[in-house]
Amino acid sequence: MKKWQGFLTVTMALGLTVSLAACGGGDGDKATDASKGSGGDTTNVANKDKPLVWFNRQPSNSSTGELDKAALSFNDNTYYVGFDAKQGGEVQGTMIKDYIEKNIDTIDRNGDGTIGYVLAIGDVGHNDSIARTRGVREALSTGVKEDGGINSKPVGTNTEGKSKAVKDGEIEVKGKKYKIRELASQEMKNNSGATWDAATAGNAIGTWSSSFDKQIDVIASNNDGMGMSIFNAWSQENKVPTFGYDANSDAVSAIKEGYGGTVSQRADVQAYLTLRVLRNSLDGVDMDTGIGKADDAGNKLGSDVYKYDKDERSYYAMNVAVTGDNYNDFTDSTKIDKAVSNQLGKENSPEKKVWLDIYNSADNFLGSTYKPLLEKYDKLLNLNVEYIAGDGQTESNITNRLGNPNEYDAFAINMVKTDNGASYTSILNQ
Repeated sequence: MKKWQGFLTVTMALGLTVSLAACGGGDGDKATDASKGSGGDTTNVANKDKPLVWFNRQPSNSSTGELDKAALSFNDNTYYVGFDAKQGGEVQGTMIKDYIEKNIDTIDRNGDGTIGYVLAIGDVGHNDSIARTRGVREALSTGVKEDGGINSKPVGTNTEGKSKAVKDGEIEVKGKKYKIRELASQEMKNNSGATWDAATAGNAIGTWSSSFDKQIDVIASNNDGMGMSIFNAWSQENKVPTFGYDANSDAVSAIKEGYGGTVSQRADVQAYLTLRVLRNSLDGVDMDTGIGKADDAGNKLGSDVYKYDKDERSYYAMNVAVTGDNYNDFTDSTKIDKAVSNQLGKENSPEKKVWLDIYNSADNFLGSTYKPLLEKYDKLLNLNVEYIAGDGQTESNITNRLGNPNEYDAFAINMVKTDNGASYTSILNQ
C-alpha cells in the first residue's frame, strides 16, 4: 500500500508542475528560470544562461544598420534597451525646422537668401548617429535617398552645393522661399579613434568659421557633448543657434544663453529599463512587471514614454524636444521617473550582483546623466552593480575586465562598436 501512496504522490506532484508551467504571463514575455526566480541561488547557473541586457548601443552592422539577431537573442533572458532612434531623429530635425521658420526674419546672417548649416556627426557607423543625421536632412529637405534610406555620410565641405551626399533644400515662410544648404559636416573622431569627440567638434567649428563665417546660420549636432563644445567655442558669442541631443544638464541650462535646443531621449526611462529587465529576469517574473503593469511596490511606466518591439527584443524610450518653451522641466537630467521610484522589497527581489560597463568614461551623456541615474535605480531595485569604465576606443579595454563572469548574476553591456557583440558573448559561452 505504501508503494502505491508514494507513486500517487509523485504523480500528483508532476501533474501540478505541468499545470503551473502551462500558466502564461499574459501578453508579456516570461523570464526564464535560469536564475531560479524570486532571487534564488545563481551560483550554479551557466554564464551563457544568465540575464543579459545590451544598452545604449544596439548590436548591429555598423555599415548597414542591420540588427545582430544572434547577439539580441543570445539566450532567453537577453534584451536591448535604448530609445527610438528614428523618432528621435525626426524630433530633432523638426525642432530645427520650426526654429528656422519662427526666426526667419533674423536667422539669415548675411542676407543671401540661403540658410546655411553645419553638422557635427558622432559616429558614421552608429545607428543613433545615422538616425539623427537623417532626421535633420529629411526635415530640412537636404537629404538624398540611397539604398532605401537617406544618405547619412559626411560631406566634408559643401559651400558650393555640389556634394552628391546632400542636396540644397527649400523652405517657404511668409510667402518667400529660402534655400537651405548643408555647408559642411564631418565625423567627430579624434586621433586615438574615439568618436562623438567634443574637442574635435570644437576644433571643427574653428576651421569652418574661419572659412565661411557669415554663411553659417544654424548648427546641428548629433549630441550635446559636441554641440556644447561648438557653442562654447564659437556659436554663443556669434549668436548662432546650436541644436544638440541628449538633454544634458549643461545644454539645457545653456538654452537661456542662446543654445537653440536639444532632445531628451528620456535617459531616466532608459536607465530604469536597463536594470529593470535584469531584475525581472533574475526574479523569474513576467517581463512586463514594473514596466507595463505595476509591481508589488507600485512601479509602472507610463505607456507614452516607451515601447517594446518583440521581434527585436528591444525596449525603446520615446524622445521629447527641449526648447525655450519647456527647458525648465528638464534642468535636472539625473532626476528619476517618479512613476518608478518605489523601493522593491528584498523578500521577493533580494540583492544580486551585476556587471555593467560604460563604453566611454569620458562621454558626457553616459558619465553625467546615464550613470548617475543607474546608480539611483540600482538601489531601488536591490542590485549591487559593478561599474566598469571603458576608454571609448577598444573593446578589449572592457572585455579584459570580464575575466571571471562566474562572480556575477547578470550583465549589462555598452559596446564600443555595435558590431562587436560576439566579443562579449564568446566570454559568456566559455
